[in-house]
Amino acid sequence: MSEIENNLEKEEEAKTSATNNPEVVESATSTSEIESANAEPETEAKTPVENTEKVVVLNEEESQEQDEVINEIEESNAEDAEDEGNKDRHTIEVKEYDKMSLEVLAIELEKLIKNEKIQAIRTHANTINNEFKTKFQALLDEKKTEFLNDGGNEIDFYYSSPIQKRFKEAYREYRNKLNDHYKSLEKNLKQNLADKLEIIEELKGLINVEENINTTYKHFKELQERWRNTGPIPRDKYNNAWNSYHHHVELFYDFLHLNRDLRDLDFKHNLDKKLKIIERAEELAQDDNVMRAFRELQELHKMWKEELGPVGKAHRETIWERFRAATKLINDKRQEYYKEVDKIYEKNLEIKHDIIAKIDAINTQETNSHSAWQNKIKEIEALRNDFFNAGKVPIKVNEATWAKFKDSVRTFNKQKNAFYKNLKKDQYENLKKKLELIKIAEDNKDSEDVSVTTALMKKIQSDWKKIGHVPRKDSDKIWKQFKAACNHYFDKLHASRNAENKEGLESFNKKQELLDGLKTLKLTDNKEKSLKIIKEQINQWRTIGKVPNDKRYIEGKFQKALDNLFSNLKMDKNEVEMIKFENKLDNLSSTSDDNRNLDHERSFIRKKIDEVKSQINQLENNLQFFTNANDDNPLVKEVHNNIKSHKESLDLWNSKLKRIKELY
Repeated sequence: MSEIENNLEKEEEAKTSATNNPEVVESATSTSEIESANAEPETEAKTPVENTEKVVVLNEEESQEQDEVINEIEESNAEDAEDEGNKDRHTIEVKEYDKMSLEVLAIELEKLIKNEKIQAIRTHANTINNEFKTKFQALLDEKKTEFLNDGGNEIDFYYSSPIQKRFKEAYREYRNKLNDHYKSLEKNLKQNLADKLEIIEELKGLINVEENINTTYKHFKELQERWRNTGPIPRDKYNNAWNSYHHHVELFYDFLHLNRDLRDLDFKHNLDKKLKIIERAEELAQDDNVMRAFRELQELHKMWKEELGPVGKAHRETIWERFRAATKLINDKRQEYYKEVDKIYEKNLEIKHDIIAKIDAINTQETNSHSAWQNKIKEIEALRNDFFNAGKVPIKVNEATWAKFKDSVRTFNKQKNAFYKNLKKDQYENLKKKLELIKIAEDNKDSEDVSVTTALMKKIQSDWKKIGHVPRKDSDKIWKQFKAACNHYFDKLHASRNAENKEGLESFNKKQELLDGLKTLKLTDNKEKSLKIIKEQINQWRTIGKVPNDKRYIEGKFQKALDNLFSNLKMDKNEVEMIKFENKLDNLSSTSDDNRNLDHERSFIRKKIDEVKSQINQLENNLQFFTNANDDNPLVKEVHNNIKSHKESLDLWNSKLKRIKELY
């Protein structure tokens, strides 16, 4: 095999002067022996050569420009030849991944893996991966800053996200499938190369064979068909293999000089096909879709080079120049298209530079308060989003622009961290003050001087609220310690007052007895009868009367007991809630300050209505981030279910508000 490849390389070196023009290759690869054996009249042999030289001299600059385009097309076709699946990449839409959220990027990658050939999405997958890493790193930096600002230690920082896990699983699946594809491809490429080199060797053996020319010609056509049907080969071998193959095809046609009918028939067939290719290329030159036209032009060059043989010498230069001229027209339009795209990219670059300038301006502002820093953080976050949504910039300045943006944001974060580092000193001062209040609470929690100690306990609770933040790691611990000391005193105070409130305790005991009876209450299979039994229990509960304030927790237990009973009836949730709400209203209206309690309840319900409405609006807005996702997507389904649940909750709160209004 190595000897054949070496011969192929030597043949390629012998033809380097003609590689840019396939038709010139056809006229330049015959050996002197074949030319001598098949000599034609001198005038016929010289004419094409002289014409070719004139064209090169007269249009040398233009020819060089056209050859650059043709070389670009051949390089692309050589790449496609290594992996036939790569041609599908032209038909896969390249979306604005830089404007997508982390969730949508994950969804897009999953869709590509599921619906497209794995080798055709390489560019798309790499772009999506880069965008995801950039945006997730920005999110990670933000979370880390928040963690440090809340008093955390950098070494303890950890953040994970379900969407990150989802994306990593999808990208891991992509890499595994791609690796499997290339393992299989490498094996096939080597075998296909060996098969094509073998075809070339058989072509060499057709010349000067002692057999019927028709039999030889039939064998030649079979070899051509085998060549076309052989799969892709390594791209670094593509041009050498093709040129060697084409060289020996030309030698065979020269050999067929003795059987002019067969040769001319093939020449005519190839000429007809190449003229159709030229006509199609000229049509594409008028197509408004520039990129689509250029992609099809690549396929036409591939057909010209790989699927068709030479034409008569009288037509070779003419049709090739015509094809090159159409190619130039299409490429000129493509260059104009790129210029327009570059204008858009330049405008995006101006926008991003303006955003960076705004961040730099914020960095020069002096800020000395927590609220002011919070406002600046929001401004920077908005500018960051604007930067990510500004679109692509010229590739030559992309990395520099991104680096400049990161430097500006990094400067902001350093200033912010420095401020909050100083703020931590104040937090430690606040910690000392709160520890002093804890000592006062613990020293007085067993005091018997009710009038003095109660006022003292209320004062230190008020002072606690006025003291600012403490380090996050100490916050929960000292609050529990302070709360325990205060609760100890007030629980003891309430216990002594309960002794003075016999009527309230009696009511409590009766309600406790009724509550215990609910645990063993048997309901019937008849829903209406069971509902009547439950309502009777509720009425009994109402008639018992009030319990001491520190015993009001029993009302919550009663509500839980009712929940258990109602759950067995399989009643509508809202109907059950309204029955329990009626019981609650009865308790509120039975107190001495019933109007105030009802006012509080009405305010609470209105607040809940506003909250639910706000949550519905937020969820509906979130749906806009899933414009590229299908309705059966799990994330989209979850949002729709949440909206439905919140709307049902809103109906219930509106019913409660209507009922409480009826009491006024």
